[in-house]
Amino acid sequence: MTEKTALFSRPMPIAIFIIVAILLDQAIKVAVELWLPFEQMVPVVPMLALYRTYNYGVAFSMLSGMEGWFIVTMRLVVVAFVLWLWRRTPKDRFFAHLGYAMIIAGALGNLIDRLIFGYVIDYILFHTPTWSFAVFNLADSFITLGAGCIILDELLQMKKRDR
Repeated sequence: MTEKTALFSRPMPIAIFIIVAILLDQAIKVAVELWLPFEQMVPVVPMLALYRTYNYGVAFSMLSGMEGWFIVTMRLVVVAFVLWLWRRTPKDRFFAHLGYAMIIAGALGNLIDRLIFGYVIDYILFHTPTWSFAVFNLADSFITLGAGCIILDELLQMKKRDR
């Protein structure tokens, strides 16, 4: 039985996906900058609002006191590591390759903000009357969903080995 090659295990599809994802992320951030008031909640539906703010750190404002060059270098190291993992992963593992593509797209989308502005533009807020989640953006969502795809792939591989 031959192994099926996953779409994102090939360079061209992963490159196209990453470019489209980055363009979408950046287009939304431009719209947010143009039309969303700064640090004013704009309700969308219960528990979801738009809220433009700037993140000077990494995810959830961690490392916000660090120098910009350190954060840029760290993001580049993460992208290089994920590319290394992508190349080493068997070509039939669809969810792993999809996850790598999403993580790379998200990291590069936020890296572009960091290089242009010195911060990352965030705008999505989940909240209740007594609690709120960190403000995040589409690139952050790509990173989170990408990590979820990689975990799902590992779980599927464990199940396949148990057979």
